[in-house]
Amino acid sequence: MAVRSRGTASRLLGDMSRKFGTGKKTVKIGFFADATYPDGTSVPMVAAINEFGAPSRGQPPRPFFRRMIAAKSGGWPEAMQKNLGATNYDADATLDRVGAGIAGQLQLSIRDLVEPPLKQSTIDAKGFSKPLIDTAVLVNACSWQVSDGPIRRIETQIPSPRAKK
Repeated sequence: MAVRSRGTASRLLGDMSRKFGTGKKTVKIGFFADATYPDGTSVPMVAAINEFGAPSRGQPPRPFFRRMIAAKSGGWPEAMQKNLGATNYDADATLDRVGAGIAGQLQLSIRDLVEPPLKQSTIDAKGFSKPLIDTAVLVNACSWQVSDGPIRRIETQIPSPRAKK
């Protein structure tokens, strides 16, 4: 005996379609133009220099972003799927939750990076040997944005190691 549920399935698909909307939804994760150091230096510029290095200044690449993508991106489709169900198929809420999770992964990638090590002169100037974290501005600027919505940052701020001095 066949069970027909055309009306129910059609209604569910219609509800899902309305929740997704007609526009293209996106989530961006990274460092946005509004993020600056206290002296006005661009955080995205500093992130790019650290990611790709500055050979003319003897600074090697510290690819925290590419390493995070390589290590974590395989789990993002499953995170999308789980969050779609958890948000009752609300695209904005799903992308917001997934964006927050990926921004957190980016923060951890910055915190966990130890190679290549800093030069001894840099260690002496900073007073500690942790690459990428000095004032904690970079790690705390990890952000996400759903479509054209507000830029969001993780609320738990990581303190600067300098504050412990």
